[in-house]
Amino acid sequence: MSETRPGQERFVAPIDETPLRAIDAVNVDAVPENQWKEAWKRLRTSPLFWLATLILLVIATMIFFPSLFSSADPNKASLDNSFAPAGNGHPFGYTQQGADVWARTVHGARASVAVGLITTIMTAVLGMVTGAIAGFYGGIVDSLISRLSDIFFSIPLLLASIVVISVINNIWPDRGFWAAVMVVVLALALFAWPQITRQMRGAVLEIKNLEFVDAATAIGASKLKNLGRHIVPNALAPVIVASTISLGVFIVAESSLSFLGLGLPQNVVSWGNDLSDAQNQVRSGQHLNVMFVPATALAVTVLGFILLGEAVREALDPKARKK
Repeated sequence: MSETRPGQERFVAPIDETPLRAIDAVNVDAVPENQWKEAWKRLRTSPLFWLATLILLVIATMIFFPSLFSSADPNKASLDNSFAPAGNGHPFGYTQQGADVWARTVHGARASVAVGLITTIMTAVLGMVTGAIAGFYGGIVDSLISRLSDIFFSIPLLLASIVVISVINNIWPDRGFWAAVMVVVLALALFAWPQITRQMRGAVLEIKNLEFVDAATAIGASKLKNLGRHIVPNALAPVIVASTISLGVFIVAESSLSFLGLGLPQNVVSWGNDLSDAQNQVRSGQHLNVMFVPATALAVTVLGFILLGEAVREALDPKARKK
């Protein structure tokens, strides 16, 4: 055995000074956490999630408590105030018709976000049902639903919505706020569901052949019970992500339709209608605040939903973040 040279001495502490710790101990009695609890833990540490939450909380407060942001009446207009500059209580001036720009932006959030939210819910429900049935039962049922979704998916969303809304406008020109919102919602949801159907179908096809589904079948679970209790809950992750991002897309679609004069009626305060009214100012390059304020509100809202969708995607699918 070689001798220890100076500087190479070793010191080993007594065992009573460095007791062993059960660092790898596992609590076998603990209830295992499901994917949603694990996703929530990852979501709470995501800066994107908290930034999106802050943006959407401001928008939600603007929708439910608009008086906290502006006390002016968005429908009150006077030509004496046409393009008047910013003043006390009117931080962004007035429109060409003499309406308060900031008040219309605050109150316009309700219509625009309502269209996006309701359309997302209808699209998600229709897509989940059709996708789950197609993926689980397969065969001719899968073929029929898939071919039908291919037909609707091939039709441009905005163009199809323009046609549907134009027809309804000719039949039912005078309608209230919620009736006008539902017309736009139906026009968008009618052609937007195939995307969610594809997401749901792919997830169901992947999950229905896993071991826990076979185990449930072995102990006597019926097909419907397997589908409703075991397969659908585990297939919701991609649908939730796609729906969250689509919400922002639908808000933009409503604004685009209203900008073209085919979305919400002009008597409904919305961001799309305000952008449509500001077309002349964009062309002339003057009084651009009339356009920038609702456009900024629209962009920030859509950004909030996109960030939320990205945070949810990373929380539900950690592998995607590593890629």
